[in-house]
Amino acid sequence: MGFVIYLDHAATSWPKPPAVIQAMKKAMDEAGANPGRGSHKMAVQASRVLFGTRQSLASLFAVNNPNDIILTSNTTSALNLAIKGYVKPGDHVIATMVEHNSVRRPLEYLKRTAGVEVDYVTLSPEGELELSALERAFRSNTSLVVCSHSSNLLGSILPVAEMGALAEKHGAVLLVDAAQSAGMLDIDVKQMNIGMLAFPGHKGLMGPQGTGGLYLSPEIELEPQWHGGTGGQSEAPEQPDVRPDRYEAGTPNTAGFAGLQAGIEQVRAWTIEKVYRHEWELSQLMLEGLGSIPGVELLGPGAGKPRTGIVSFVTERMDPAMLAFRLDREYEIAVRSGLHCTPLGHQAAGTERSGAVRASVGMGTSRQDVQTLIRAVKEILA
Repeated sequence: MGFVIYLDHAATSWPKPPAVIQAMKKAMDEAGANPGRGSHKMAVQASRVLFGTRQSLASLFAVNNPNDIILTSNTTSALNLAIKGYVKPGDHVIATMVEHNSVRRPLEYLKRTAGVEVDYVTLSPEGELELSALERAFRSNTSLVVCSHSSNLLGSILPVAEMGALAEKHGAVLLVDAAQSAGMLDIDVKQMNIGMLAFPGHKGLMGPQGTGGLYLSPEIELEPQWHGGTGGQSEAPEQPDVRPDRYEAGTPNTAGFAGLQAGIEQVRAWTIEKVYRHEWELSQLMLEGLGSIPGVELLGPGAGKPRTGIVSFVTERMDPAMLAFRLDREYEIAVRSGLHCTPLGHQAAGTERSGAVRASVGMGTSRQDVQTLIRAVKEILA
């Protein structure tokens, strides 16, 4: 592959730090056995790899017990475990209008199959939430509040701590989708009143695809969504009660989680503050440059406001899919177009018919990369 300006970090970060690749190779070479499924040295080493990753995640999110971190294959599996494992028939759930389909579809499934009631709180076109609107949505049977920490379309950041306080006030639990915030925004599960936190390994944490997880408060028990071998209590006909085994049936992606730990340590070396500042500054450059092009309409919070490194835009002069195609084929710039698995977010932004072009930056993105995107869009729309 030739030189590519990669502006699709909201989908997955690329390239990965060399330490991630090295850690995965080391795990394959030295810890390639099945963790928890034997007492020989290689199996023990594989178990240590997984526990080391839990420790790094626990430290990152201010979690007291690493065994409250459930390792999954991605954010979607973590969200399904949290939603389907917690919500009971007849419950009421509150979500927002910027939710990803990984939240919306499990909720709609429970609406259809278990009589669960769901309300999606309206946000501003920029993706901002009025806490008073959330307060009004609570009912006597509200058991769960679900929200994206940051919109994968608009880049807006929701007031998670305040939402968690409201959920606790009304006897509900807050589940946060950290797909666009883990590794980019500070997260303290206790201070932010987060009962469950679903996160990816392959985005802001710089790990490989096929990794993710769910923080589960020690006060919360879920109904397991997968059943099978855990390496322990094999005589029992049911899933074991002990964490994390209860929620982790089957052989895990040990090499992938070794890479994830290396990715987390790279993020901690950078510091969350540096990551956010880098992405925010690039997003401001993008807003300024794209906003100066006639006919381009920017989505999400305006210049100077808090946001993650996502800038989405539309233009009446060209379909988003065609614009993204031309950026790729003519300029070697990778962006994403369409509905971004968040039709509710597009409804909030008023772009549900057209979709949008989304450019998202990462630590490897330079000011020159952003300036090249701006120049390319200007030339294509000239």
